[in-house]
Amino acid sequence: MASTVDRSNGRIIYKAAKSQPFPQVDVLTLLFDHPACSALDNTIVHASAADPSQGVTKSQLRTLVTSTAHLLRHRYGIGSSGPGKDVCLCIATGHFQMPTLFYATIAADGVFSASNPGSTAKELAVQLSQVKAKLVFCTEETKPTALAAAKLINLSPDRVLLFSSDTSNNLSLYSGSTNQPIPLPGSHHPWTRITSPKILSTLPICILFSSGTTGPPKGCKLSHTNIVSEATLVLDPLLQFYRSHPSPEKRALAGPPTKFRTIAHLPAAHIAGIQGYFINQFYLGGTTYWMTRFDFPQFLEYSKKYQMTQFFSVPPIFLAIAKSPMVTDHFDSVDFAISGAAPMGKDLQTAARQKLGRGKASLSQTWGLSETTGSITAMSREWVDKNGGDDLTGSVSFLIANAEARIVDEAGKDVQPGERGEIWVRGFNVVTGYWENDEVDRASFCEDELGGEKWFMTGDVALWRKDTGMFYIVDRKKELIKYKGNQVAPAELEALLVTDERILDAAVIGVDDLGEGTEVPRAYVVPVDPKAVTPAEIVEWVAGQVSNHKRLRGGVVFMEAIPKSPSGKILRKDLRELAKKETAGVVSKL
Repeated sequence: MASTVDRSNGRIIYKAAKSQPFPQVDVLTLLFDHPACSALDNTIVHASAADPSQGVTKSQLRTLVTSTAHLLRHRYGIGSSGPGKDVCLCIATGHFQMPTLFYATIAADGVFSASNPGSTAKELAVQLSQVKAKLVFCTEETKPTALAAAKLINLSPDRVLLFSSDTSNNLSLYSGSTNQPIPLPGSHHPWTRITSPKILSTLPICILFSSGTTGPPKGCKLSHTNIVSEATLVLDPLLQFYRSHPSPEKRALAGPPTKFRTIAHLPAAHIAGIQGYFINQFYLGGTTYWMTRFDFPQFLEYSKKYQMTQFFSVPPIFLAIAKSPMVTDHFDSVDFAISGAAPMGKDLQTAARQKLGRGKASLSQTWGLSETTGSITAMSREWVDKNGGDDLTGSVSFLIANAEARIVDEAGKDVQPGERGEIWVRGFNVVTGYWENDEVDRASFCEDELGGEKWFMTGDVALWRKDTGMFYIVDRKKELIKYKGNQVAPAELEALLVTDERILDAAVIGVDDLGEGTEVPRAYVVPVDPKAVTPAEIVEWVAGQVSNHKRLRGGVVFMEAIPKSPSGKILRKDLRELAKKETAGVVSKL
């Protein structure tokens, strides 16, 4: 499975060990009509973790999707001006009917987008404006934010739709302005079957917000090809592993019917939710049990109750699994787990693995971004099995099929294997660009010198080891902070801080919180008068302005001047060095 190294034409390109064909079909055809999808018509695809009697089968979902698509097209005009233009944005807590809206939006020829349920009205309004959203879907918990954001951009409250589920497990929609029910029609709008490779690879069907290092969050354009290739190139080898395994227990997981079960505990607004819960688990033929919001004791309860077989999560949750005395036999049913969103240390990976499947489960790391539709590296279950369960903890595994990578220096020149550099990637799961943002496209993608497909410049610093054939993420060139898997853009917080009349200048970096196992934002601030304000007051002020995950949990440090280059760029490297020397908590230098 180790990547091969191509040194032709004076370059060093890492290539996946094998190429693999994948279906040239649209997402909905893959899930509902293609033989490669393991879900049967009576498979319960999505269900409520709190009440598993609330759920939908593949057959029921097909009817719901085409009926809802008819409503979106004929009552709200979604897709009437052509495919890939009209955006429906969802801000919701976890709900088993949220995927229905995703599938239905695509069936209506619209574009689905999502916002973190913890977003403020101002943050949501920015995203709604960016994509020129025609509809907003929300749950009861997020309805006030959705209505307030709609008001800020002069979007009619009638364009805010509250969704839930009725006693028959059908999708229920209500007007955000009047709370009056909006009945689903008896008519249906079938989705357009697409087989043209060009249309499949270029037509946007989903926009995911990825925070940049400057300016507001930017929308990654996901296509049918991105999503279909991600699902099949990662999961087909997994299904083959289980179907051909000598162990009857492992073969039984792959069915038919399959017995894969997972708990949706991460925000569905991220690629882990869209690809992992909406697509991958459906494709595996398994059931996703939806939590309304993450609660660790409840997650333990559901894992044991539903005998969870596999899950994807983030390092802070694996840290809790490894260290919490509450964890006993809750994950005994788990056969494999995957960690992503941020690198996980070797010690944590080893400790967490001991709590999974009675210490016999596989726990590996993947690496990817919204721009790569999730994983672009993944550990083969077959490889782990053949190596006695030793997954060389600390690596982020191998390139997935058909993917290519380069590791380059500051000048964009390839470094030798084993040396560190920024990792560039390309493949069928890499997006073509950002929603109506040519400037960011030019800054994020690099043309191939020999006329091949362009490279996505990830901003992550990596190395490739010849002895393992695997990749290791060792640093991040980008300034993005990841708090428990949630993205925080320093520039956004800096822009907010300098609006306070008590602050002259500010810079934000991520610092490690070892107790939480995650990065947290820390602000370095030049106060107008250090005697007129305290760091704690600034922390409190920011907390009242931003989403929970953007709070300055790393504290505020007062400085006389922010270190900057001659061109005016913040020297974050200097601040990181300073942070290493500082004591934990809120520190004042003046």
